[in-house]
Amino acid sequence: MQNKNINHSINPNVKKFLQKQKSKVLSISDLKSGISNGNRFVLSKAITLIESNQEDDKIVAKELIDFCVKQNNNSLRIGITGTPGVGKSTFIDTLGTQIISENHKLAVLAIDPSSSISKGSILGDKTRMEKLSQNLNAYIRPSASAENLGGVARKTRETMLLCEAAGFDTIIIETVGVGQSEITVYQLSDLFLLLLQPGAGDELQGIKRGIMEMADIIAINKYDGERKQMANQAKAAYTNALHLFQPKSSEWAPKVMTCSAIENVGIQELWQEINTYHQFLQSNNHKEEKRIQQNIYWFKENLQQRILNHFNTEPDLSNQFNMMKNKVLQKKVSPFEAVDELMDKIFPKK
Repeated sequence: MQNKNINHSINPNVKKFLQKQKSKVLSISDLKSGISNGNRFVLSKAITLIESNQEDDKIVAKELIDFCVKQNNNSLRIGITGTPGVGKSTFIDTLGTQIISENHKLAVLAIDPSSSISKGSILGDKTRMEKLSQNLNAYIRPSASAENLGGVARKTRETMLLCEAAGFDTIIIETVGVGQSEITVYQLSDLFLLLLQPGAGDELQGIKRGIMEMADIIAINKYDGERKQMANQAKAAYTNALHLFQPKSSEWAPKVMTCSAIENVGIQELWQEINTYHQFLQSNNHKEEKRIQQNIYWFKENLQQRILNHFNTEPDLSNQFNMMKNKVLQKKVSPFEAVDELMDKIFPKK
């Protein structure tokens, strides 16, 4: 309520200045210096730029990303996913407040579900994360997933790099939720946290084995009121399930913990466990090795995307692409034959 009163009392001349700044086109040097100085306004402008599909913007975005990649950082990247209704936003709001209380700067990349028809998104995380949205050491950037696999927006990785270059030492990536391939967020994060709610019976059957195998920490949320007993049962069930999986290459043993984001119970202990994990990764150089493998993954992903974009943007190839797609639809050729023919267009056999 206090923020609303402040907004209403802003001097009209100040409002005009802010509106002018929003419409101002920043040079690449302005963007670089602004990000390096942790300017939140410039950071937002830069993220909007890299999300743009305009060709001119893509050229500037590439130079900006190259600049940010070269900045040294020892950030902690936390990917969080969970079943629908588990309370991810409230959990991140409470956990994020704990993180900031220990002198960290936190960026939350909240991925909202997109409409399959309008491609629009709810973008409501700023209203659901009330405490973080009012904290100057927190930066929340909602983005539409646009049906991308893993519930991760198309430019989430680039956005993360910009936030790190702007001085945010902790990054939380909130995904749409369990149900799609979570490999994407796993390839973005140092720590993969699976958030679940009490009720282990049917829920344990519904969680995909692969998602649990990726989890570095499992947190049972809503450990409050009458649900405490169910939360303890769920903790025991998931702990037993983890024993069935192969040990992680880092030799880290995933832990199941209980917490209540609403009552702020177990959140401090969970953050301590996250720090323990981070120190463990650094002590055995597994963090560096993991990021190298992630770079290879994103190299391949970008290459595949560029090839596909090439077919969409080049007129001749676009026509060939559409013709081949129609042949597949009409069952005149198999998908495999179609790909072979299209690749021959790019890489003709000698």
